[in-house]
Amino acid sequence: MSVTESEIDALATARSPFTGVVSIDVAGEPELVKAYGFAHRAHQVLNTPDTRIAIASGSKAFTALAVMSLVEEGVLALDTRVRSILNSDLPLIDDGVTIEHLLTHHSGIGDYIDEDGDFEVDDYVLPVPVHTLDTTEAFVPVLDGFEQTFPPGARFAYCNGGYMVLALVAERVSGTSFHDLVQSRVFDRAGMSRTAYLRSDDLPADAALGYLDDEGNRTNVLHLPVRGNGDGGAFTTAGDLTLFWRALLEGRIVSSGTVAEMMRPRAVVPDEGMRSGMGFFLLEDHDALVIEGYDAGASFRSTHDPATKRTVSILGNSSEGAWSLIYGLGVDA
Repeated sequence: MSVTESEIDALATARSPFTGVVSIDVAGEPELVKAYGFAHRAHQVLNTPDTRIAIASGSKAFTALAVMSLVEEGVLALDTRVRSILNSDLPLIDDGVTIEHLLTHHSGIGDYIDEDGDFEVDDYVLPVPVHTLDTTEAFVPVLDGFEQTFPPGARFAYCNGGYMVLALVAERVSGTSFHDLVQSRVFDRAGMSRTAYLRSDDLPADAALGYLDDEGNRTNVLHLPVRGNGDGGAFTTAGDLTLFWRALLEGRIVSSGTVAEMMRPRAVVPDEGMRSGMGFFLLEDHDALVIEGYDAGASFRSTHDPATKRTVSILGNSSEGAWSLIYGLGVDA
C-alpha cells in the first residue's frame, strides 16, 4: 500500500513524539523523505533528511558482511572454530563455536548484554567506563566471564556478545581494525560516504544526539560504548541506507550467492514476527528484509521488499519514539 505524508505525520505524533527521519523509496528513487524533531534539543537544531543518526543493532548487518567478505576470500570459513583465533582469550566460549554459529545467533555463548534480563533501556549496564570502549580489543575483558548457556547450534538466542566476538575474530585474521575493515569492505563498496562509527563524545555538526526520553536533554553518552563496534552503533543517513540496499542486492558488497546464503532463514523468531538469517531478518510471512536496532537513544528499522523494490527506513534519535511509526507503517508502507 502507499502512504501519504499526512498519515506519517499523524503516526509521528500519535503516541511517543517521533524524532528522526522517515524515508520511503522505490528502486532507489525517493517517494518521501521527512525529518522530525531535533538533532540537538538544547540548541534547537532540527533534524534534516541528511542528519546522521545512530542505528544501534541495525549495524550488525555491516559486521556480518565484513565477516562474509573474509569468508569469500578464504581467510575464514563458516565452520572455522573461533577458539583457533581467540586462543586463550574468552575461555568460557565452547571450543565448538563456529563463525556460522555466531552469525546466526546459535552460538549459545553467554551474552555480556542479556536482552532477556530485567532492565530498562536507559539503565547503566556496562561494567567499565564507557570511554574505554573505543577499540575492539578493549571489549575482551567485558566479554569474559559469561558461562555457555547451551551447546553450540542447539537453538536460536539473540546475542550481542556473539557479534563482538565476530568483530574481534575479523580484526585478528585480517590484520585490520574492525572499523577500517567495515569502512573498506562495506561502506566504500556501497558508496556510503556519510556512514561511520562516530564517537559519541565527539559528534560532528550533522550527527544527531541520542535522547533517552521523548522530552528533556538527557542523552545516551554515558550508557553506550563511546564508539560503536561489532554489535552496533554505526551512524548513517536515510540516503546511505538506500545506497546500502541497492549495493547489497546488486552483489557489490559481497557476491549475490553470498547474499542469498545470508538471507536464508535459520530460525523463526515468533515473538518478533520474523525469521533470522545472518545479520539480517526476514518477516515471518513475507520475504521482506529487515535490519533494526533498539538502544538507549536509538530506535531504528529499515525494511526492503525485493519484490516491489520498496525500502522503508525509520531512523529515530530517541529510545522509544520510532516504534509507533515502525509498527504503524509496516513493510508495505
